[in-house]
Amino acid sequence: QEHLVESGGGLVQPGGSLRLSCAASGFILGYYRIGWFRQAPGKEREEVACISINSGFTYYGDSVNGRFTISRDNVKNTVYLQMNNLKPEDTAVYYCGGTYVVDSCKVGDFHSWGPGTQVSVSS
Repeated sequence: QEHLVESGGGLVQPGGSLRLSCAASGFILGYYRIGWFRQAPGKEREEVACISINSGFTYYGDSVNGRFTISRDNVKNTVYLQMNNLKPEDTAVYYCGGTYVVDSCKVGDFHSWGPGTQVSVSS
């Protein structure tokens, strides 16, 4: 079964930082564009950041631009999301997924979702 596994979530105070990791199971991570998405209670799943196969393209949602950084290491089969200056509004379950669609950071184009990792920002 092809899927991804997220890790690195936890509880952090406002202004703090976390680094999330996304690792492949059952396929080669370097063959896919990878995206990070999040879903808060009662809200739709929204795009956070996406990265192309060779890291030449990155995309950030407006609410996280300037605070989050996506990167990948295809040799290690891992994609990262560095999250700085976290806000309570960032509280959500964070998921990663993969796609073959060349120019996309749309939720509906991604598949092989992981189970998610919880990020909670609170004092």
